[in-house]
Amino acid sequence: MSRTSWTMVSVPVIIVIAVALTLALLAARTGTDTQDRAAGPEIRANTVGIEMVALPEGEFVMGAGNDDVTARTVRVAPFEIGRYEVTQAQWQAVLGRNRSKFKDPRRPVEQATWLEVEEFIQALNRSEGTARYRLPTEAEWEYAARAGSNTAWYFGDDAAALVRYAWFGGAPGTGSHAVGGKQANPWGLFDMSGNVWEWVQDCWHDNYDGAPADAAVFPGGDCNLRVVRGGGWDSAPAYLRSAARGSLEAGLHDINVGFRLARGR
Repeated sequence: MSRTSWTMVSVPVIIVIAVALTLALLAARTGTDTQDRAAGPEIRANTVGIEMVALPEGEFVMGAGNDDVTARTVRVAPFEIGRYEVTQAQWQAVLGRNRSKFKDPRRPVEQATWLEVEEFIQALNRSEGTARYRLPTEAEWEYAARAGSNTAWYFGDDAAALVRYAWFGGAPGTGSHAVGGKQANPWGLFDMSGNVWEWVQDCWHDNYDGAPADAAVFPGGDCNLRVVRGGGWDSAPAYLRSAARGSLEAGLHDINVGFRLARGR
């Protein structure tokens, strides 16, 4: 395919009342900067209801399989990552607009370019009085998706089980789904496979040659392209594997691409 689309795949405005109700429900369920210890990992929610899960430091093998880039061991420092993909309600609350095709405050925002995501993050950091929100690095994203596993998907190697964990393989035009509608991975993260592809920080590299041994951004590469991970609502199972990766032009809008946030600890 052309560089204006995937490199690895053959692959009405929101009503203000609806947004307000959605955010009110999130606030009622999570509170501001609350913790949910019963579920296991530490979870905190900000003023627009974005829930962040605290992940431990660790080491994992990044990349696997004959059609993936060479596997390598990566050390990861503790960080936080979004429990869900950022929703249209949350995007609207921060930026006051929503370009998404599949309008629903509970669905992930899509058709947001990588550059617009950076605008969202800057605005969120200003409103929250912090500089800590950011996109995950590619290594952090895969570490979070694997959740301690070394299998094709975080639940194992049986593609038949994927239907319990991911929205995928839909007919063109069927669209995204409300976040959190499938089972979470072992670290309590939803939609790490499927629903929408997710932007990460890194510029595109064809392989991991020369990549840092920690989970920092891989410097250099083609920064007209940014890495996307996780597969989407119309992807085949292979593109939902924890190691699968693609790229997209940083300024391109796509109905199959969203994001989740990360935050340093």
